[in-house]
Amino acid sequence: MSLFSPKSVSPKISLSRWFMLASLLLLIAAGLLSVTQGPMSIPVADALRALVPFSLHSDAPAHYQLVITGIRLPRTLLCIAVGAILAMCGAVMQGLFRNPLADPGIIGVSSGSAAGAAIAIVLLSLLDWQLPNVVSSLAIPLFAFVGGFITTILVYRLGTTANGTSVVMMLLAGIAIGALSGAGIGLLSYLANDQMLRDLSLWQMGSLAGASWNNILLAFITLTMLTVVFCRKAKALNALLLGEAEAGHLGIDVQKLKSQLIFFTALGVGIAVSVSGLIGFVGLVVPHLVRMLLGPNHQQLIPFSGLLGAALLLMADLISRMIISPAELPVGIVTALVGAPFFIFLLLQQRQRIA
Repeated sequence: MSLFSPKSVSPKISLSRWFMLASLLLLIAAGLLSVTQGPMSIPVADALRALVPFSLHSDAPAHYQLVITGIRLPRTLLCIAVGAILAMCGAVMQGLFRNPLADPGIIGVSSGSAAGAAIAIVLLSLLDWQLPNVVSSLAIPLFAFVGGFITTILVYRLGTTANGTSVVMMLLAGIAIGALSGAGIGLLSYLANDQMLRDLSLWQMGSLAGASWNNILLAFITLTMLTVVFCRKAKALNALLLGEAEAGHLGIDVQKLKSQLIFFTALGVGIAVSVSGLIGFVGLVVPHLVRMLLGPNHQQLIPFSGLLGAALLLMADLISRMIISPAELPVGIVTALVGAPFFIFLLLQQRQRIA
């Protein structure tokens, strides 16, 4: 039987379809729980009636509608966008560095974005500039993008030699940049007043409580753009897995590809950090899970990572709201509690391969 006959490829197609169906069901279930569960539980039927668009005669109680449409629905939508962005950026970064340990948080990209956003938060308040609302709302994402972009360039330059990309150098560079960014954020926290200090503290731990429709619009525009760009570059990323020389022989402009992917990855991480704070390990755990199930093909890895990343961040956010209810645990703490042991597991796997 030929290797490329329909019977030989049907199991792989079936597996991807089952994975997509399972991820969609998980996303829908997590989204429904996100809008119904919390300090005040809302019946599913009332939640569905409150979510009906343009409903002028909904018989759902008014306070249910207020909680869902004013608080929980924006938070759920922002969570979906941020989870998908972080997971897809993690998948692309792992393909770019050709290493499963690459992650925007671990190699310092998130820290660089956080430092840029913190500069915008504190300096704009200290300087008391009277800027238009549109300009002030874009200042934090812009500063976060610049910080993430500079960090990505530094990590790539420090971790890449003529022999390829060294994961040890990459991790060490990430540690150094993370420490430098932490020092900068600490200095800004020292200069901040009490309200800014509280905002910075909560924002550093990652939170989706401040979801607004402006942030949601910005996040979904970014998600749409990244999905289009990354999916178009999926075949080139597959070729890059063979090595830069091999990819060049296949007609791919490797330097241009790397520059484009670095730019859009930094943009995605910067926007995600600016609207939700530091949420780590999503870009590490999710692509690795998808890769273990479906393989390294980026044509499947990138979109399915986005889908699963949205669902898992929704579940992490739900846990953060329920575990100490009616208080709320920052979602970045939940993702760190899950992601850090997973990262240690990956390091042990890498050590066994080296040994």
